[in-house]
Amino acid sequence: MAIDHWDQVWSTRSADEVSWYQEQPTVSVRLVTAATDPKDSIIDVGAGASLLVDHLLAAGYRDLTVVDVAAGALDQARARLGSNADLVEWVVGDVTLLDLGRRFDLWHDRAVLHFLVEGSDRRRYVEALRRSLNVGGHVVLATFGPQGPESCSGLPVRRYDAAAMQETLGDDFEPLELVDESHATPAGHHQLFLYGLFRRTG
Repeated sequence: MAIDHWDQVWSTRSADEVSWYQEQPTVSVRLVTAATDPKDSIIDVGAGASLLVDHLLAAGYRDLTVVDVAAGALDQARARLGSNADLVEWVVGDVTLLDLGRRFDLWHDRAVLHFLVEGSDRRRYVEALRRSLNVGGHVVLATFGPQGPESCSGLPVRRYDAAAMQETLGDDFEPLELVDESHATPAGHHQLFLYGLFRRTG
């Protein structure tokens, strides 16, 4: 992971200035809440200062872990949540090396995997996912789709279709739903995302 790059991004921009900002993370909220209930444990990796955690807290979720490689991103999210930030576990770390010593019922990733252009990084990502997710648990994965951008935040990305998502995760992740989204950036551009909801079967 380009740690210095992301530290620089979050030291110079607020959450609503980055291209992936969503005031209403509608697709993520729908897929997460469809696959879980508020007693379940959720990990949001590469979350930055995403508002997903705000929406899940409002829905009654209390076992929430938010991970990002940039401490500044998590600082912005904690400041926004105020006292509610104490209800969340915040972890500064590289998702490809993640090992929190526990497992979760759902792994959410919007816009991390597509930055892992090297196969070795993707393999470490999937290993971390397997360490972190219960068998029978769910993955919500969102990447740039086949017609999405070829780079983001000055870095190259790897675009995904349904087959590439499945190949990356492996055969013991069962696809349950695929959703296309045209994301409007704060600058008014549109980026095509593909969301996948998967269940781990083994």
